Parts: sequence; structure tokens; C-alpha cells
Amino acid sequence: MNAPGWEEIYAAYSGKVMGYIMARVQHRADAEDLCADVFEKVFRKMDQFDRSKASLSTWIFTITRNTLIDHFRKNKPTEELDENLSDDGEVEAPLLEQETLSELAAALNLLPQELRDIVVLLYYDRKPLTEIAELMHLSYGAVKLRHQKALTLLKRALGA
Repeated sequence: MNAPGWEEIYAAYSGKVMGYIMARVQHRADAEDLCADVFEKVFRKMDQFDRSKASLSTWIFTITRNTLIDHFRKNKPTEELDENLSDDGEVEAPLLEQETLSELAAALNLLPQELRDIVVLLYYDRKPLTEIAELMHLSYGAVKLRHQKALTLLKRALGA
């Protein structure tokens, strides 16, 4: 079986790649640039493709995903989230004080690892959200939103 040529690869995957990117970026021009970047990388690295490790589509979408991650790292939002986005400080302290440690540990174990890490770093290690963001290679806003999600899931798990 002959390996597909560049034209066939582009024809087969460009629409899917573009759709995947468009679902994640706001501007069509950015999506078109990212799609072009993806296929430039695909064609430049074609000699590195190993069919025994992954299918062609998996390999292309891995390149697409990594290109999007790089894009978002380079273009972090410049607008900071409001510090009072959801300040449930009054609820957090009593909730954490009234539950036993074993109940809290059981609830923490229900959280996905990333959310659990944020809770532990914030409340046990007493690290600020900005430092947690650096440690986890996330934006400050992403950490803040995940922190709120973790608290919501903990409250639900603890029946609060």
C-alpha cells in the first residue's frame, strides 16, 4: 500500500483539523493560521511519523493539539479575572472546620488529581494562586476557575 501524498493528507484531514481548531479559538483568521501551522509541521515532520506507534490521524491530531497548546501559552489572556469572581471564603472556612479529617480526605480523593493538587497547595501548603499557576504551568485565571470547581465538588461530596 502506498503512503498517501501530501495532497491526499491535506484533503483528508484539513477540514477535520480546521473544525477542531475553530471549536477552540474565537477568530477564523487565527484558526486558519493555526491550521496552516499544523500542516506545515505535518509535512516537515513526515519522515518522523511511525505507523507502528499511532495512526496517521492520531499523529496529526496530536500535532494539532500541541499547536493549540503552544498558541494558548503564547497568547494568554491579558485581562485578569475579577478577584471577587466567586469569593466563597465565608463558606469555605466553616465547611472545612466542621468536617472531620477523614471525611475531608475521602472527599478530596474523589476529585481529579489536578483539582486535588490545587486544594492541597492552596490550603495545606498555603501557596497563593499565582504561585500555584506557575507550578502547574497554567494561567492564573485557569487556576482560579479550577479552584472554584474543586470547592463546588467538595461541597457536593460533603453534602454541604
